[in-house]
Amino acid sequence: MKKRCEWCGSNPQYIASHDDEWGIPVHNDRLLFEFLILEGAQAGLSWLTILKKRENYRKAFHAFDCERIAKYTEADVTRLLSDSDIVRNQLKIESSIIMTLSFMALLVIPEIKLSDRGLFDGTRFEFMEFFV
Repeated sequence: MKKRCEWCGSNPQYIASHDDEWGIPVHNDRLLFEFLILEGAQAGLSWLTILKKRENYRKAFHAFDCERIAKYTEADVTRLLSDSDIVRNQLKIESSIIMTLSFMALLVIPEIKLSDRGLFDGTRFEFMEFFV
């Protein structure tokens, strides 16, 4: 039997998240962006709540396509606020769009060197030298 952290308990979704994702480096832009949006939605809630809604988030946020989310309008915010399959918090939904726009804005900064691993993965560690 695989040794697991106590926090994942016996819920199959928690166990899968623990075994297949938690603590494992991710270099896939879409998945990194998915985690960013889901972590924002999780604020104040349990991670299990978000895991249970994860597939719904993938549908609601167009498979976490950054370029598509960056073009969201008030109509999209309204659509998301009426979607009972995700956390319907206006501030969390709007922050998801703002995070997307902020990320996209980073891409035009010439000092940021994009890696061949992708836009998001290639930029996230560029700022680490400023914080170490």
